Amino acid sequence: MRVTPISGFPEWSPEGRIIEQQMIEQLRLSFESFGFAPIQTRALEPLEHLLAKGETDKELYAVQRLQAEEGESEPGLGLHFDLTVPFARYVLENRGKLQFPFKRYQIQKVWRGERPQRGRYREFYQADIDVIGRDRLPLHFDAEIPLVLHQVLSALPVPRVEIHVNNRKLIEGFYRGIGVDDVTAVLRAVDKLAKIGADGVSAILIERVGLRSEQVQQCLALAQIRTHDTRFVEQVRALGVSHPLLDEGLAELSFVIEAASHLPEGAVQADLALARGLDYYTGTVYESFFADQPEIGAVCSGGRYDNLASGGKLKFPGVGVSIGLTRILGILFDQGALSVSRPTPTCVLVALASEEKRGESTAVAAALRARGVNCEVFHERKAFGKQIKYASRRSIPYVWFTAGASKERVHRLRDIRTGEQFDVDPGTWMPPEADLKPRVTGVSEPSLRAATNQGSSSI
Repeated sequence: MRVTPISGFPEWSPEGRIIEQQMIEQLRLSFESFGFAPIQTRALEPLEHLLAKGETDKELYAVQRLQAEEGESEPGLGLHFDLTVPFARYVLENRGKLQFPFKRYQIQKVWRGERPQRGRYREFYQADIDVIGRDRLPLHFDAEIPLVLHQVLSALPVPRVEIHVNNRKLIEGFYRGIGVDDVTAVLRAVDKLAKIGADGVSAILIERVGLRSEQVQQCLALAQIRTHDTRFVEQVRALGVSHPLLDEGLAELSFVIEAASHLPEGAVQADLALARGLDYYTGTVYESFFADQPEIGAVCSGGRYDNLASGGKLKFPGVGVSIGLTRILGILFDQGALSVSRPTPTCVLVALASEEKRGESTAVAAALRARGVNCEVFHERKAFGKQIKYASRRSIPYVWFTAGASKERVHRLRDIRTGEQFDVDPGTWMPPEADLKPRVTGVSEPSLRAATNQGSSSI
């Protein structure tokens, strides 16, 4: 069989998967510390629902059975491209069982048929948090999202992240105030500013949207405003544009920025170039970037949606953010910024003296596992020197020799890294905390010990 790689669908080595799993566990702990509860939704959604949520038609993967029964028809289905649309559907279907405001997190794979490139994949993990209300959702949840995001990302081995915030009401009100009719087209064009630059956006706005040159200049002037505090308000006012929706957006963004004023300077900032291309955002929008590598693009994004989920007369407004876990990992793997202490969860290899004494080795392994020590019994009878080399090649820290393998009838343990050997009690021995699980080292390694302190796998 000829093996053909498929671009955009990452496959990690054991080292990479260990890092990914431990980061997922840290995300879980961080989300739950803020009161978010886990859910899981199906991978497939009706195409009509997925196609209704913005410029996604070129990115969707449609799914159908290869051989359906004769006369059997199935609705058009597609793999979800994010977790927000499935979550909105989940809320509508389960609204009678949920308590609002409902805070949930999801860590699942999504599929998006975009062009594969550095940090961009077609299959990837997203880690989402959302808060959704019934009929109304107080603005303080919009303000809470950057606080959660800052704390969550600070607990991961990633570079320092800046959280950029804007408000769709602010920019839509500004555009209407300068006489723009097709606000959606302008939003989508401005959202490409970081990718194609001011000249590229200007060309789209003039040639495709039909704006006048002075309108384009005003749009670009708004997009240049970025502050670490609420000074953006006076800078917007200085542009001389007025509209009721603009006033509302300025007030909401000020509230969110002020709520983050206690964080380190620049951790959360107002960025009026931020638009977000999906149609369902109605208020606050977020994007996060590596502070020293903004050219990489956003690693987290999200926003407020007031109309995504509605059932009859009921509305379920929400706000949330997605962390591109696979995207972050791919970038850091490429940079060699993450490593793991060993490529196996095994802490102890129990040596095998002979097949007749396999039961003794198995009993030692069972006693160790009962205390949370990952171990395995060597698979065949070989000279102990070869068993030690096997452990060394796999970076297993310890080899255990049972009493049956010793003339003194005592259990002995060998530290592969130092060669030291000492007597041990199979009923009480525990490895040092640092050896119990593989440990990830990265950009901010000390902060990762939080997971260990909370009873999770050591990161």
